[in-house]
Amino acid sequence: MPEPTITLAFQDYDHTRALVDGGVTVEGYDLKTATISPPSQIFLRMLNKEEFDASEMSLSNYIIALGHGDRRFVAIPVFPSRVFRHSYIWINANAGIREPRDLIGKQVGIADYSMTALLFVRGMLKHEYNVLPEDIHWFRRRSEHVPIKAPAALRIDNIEKDQTLDGLLEEGKLDALAVTSPPQSFKNGSPLVKRLFPDAKQVESEYYRRTKIFPIMHLVVLRRKLYEKNPLIATVLTKAFQKAKQQAYKRLEESLSPIPWMNLDLEYAQQAMGADMYPYGVKLNLPTLEAATLYSYEQGLTERKFAVSELFAPETLDLFSDG
Repeated sequence: MPEPTITLAFQDYDHTRALVDGGVTVEGYDLKTATISPPSQIFLRMLNKEEFDASEMSLSNYIIALGHGDRRFVAIPVFPSRVFRHSYIWINANAGIREPRDLIGKQVGIADYSMTALLFVRGMLKHEYNVLPEDIHWFRRRSEHVPIKAPAALRIDNIEKDQTLDGLLEEGKLDALAVTSPPQSFKNGSPLVKRLFPDAKQVESEYYRRTKIFPIMHLVVLRRKLYEKNPLIATVLTKAFQKAKQQAYKRLEESLSPIPWMNLDLEYAQQAMGADMYPYGVKLNLPTLEAATLYSYEQGLTERKFAVSELFAPETLDLFSDG
């Protein structure tokens, strides 16, 4: 009897590659994968049409949807995208911004307000530097993926359709950007566009040492109807992702990357964060997950603070808890 087919969508990551090429299988299922970029397209297709059986999903959008009573999905503790956010805040050199507190009263460009990157940026600015979301005038370039009810004191405006965040920053019409990739002006060497944190790598590693927060951008969700038919799928899929990640680690250790100094960066990361730098599972990620649910509540994106255990399939809560 053939195994049932499940469809799974995510961006093309090295740590998920083995699921695509068949190096890792999902016990009891015939896996069909779709690699899609940017991942925001996956989120929209899943949120709007439930197009896949399982997919990568914005952590913030998932929490917000749960807050709205949307229970179409259940998450597993697999985190395809994790990024420290200090190094993705950019400033105009003439804006008078020398430290995070100087962002107070400034105009800051963003993609959208509800995205997870901004959830962690705002949380970091508040808890580390006492800069509140309402202290900043936010300018976004696109509509939200999920509906939000912004707090009354928050200032959010949209840029014009013919404008770009990058152009507005370089022109000095925006003071800073909090985005998910370097502005083209920075990559082109513009002297007007700089990082808020010039020593970002040191700042981020110290932040992790103190807080144990390694920001989670995306998790993986299952359609709840599929999960409820056979809850075992949550466990076997989580374990398959773990095996795929372990294969990616082996490739890193064999220095197969074309990036110079990758071996030194790998040593640095393992010394700072342990051998499993990209841990899956709930217990190994509690500081980060607790921060996400707290920030979502503090920032008015949810009406209450969710318990971390409410986010995930119960069968997966203790997976990998021994490290």
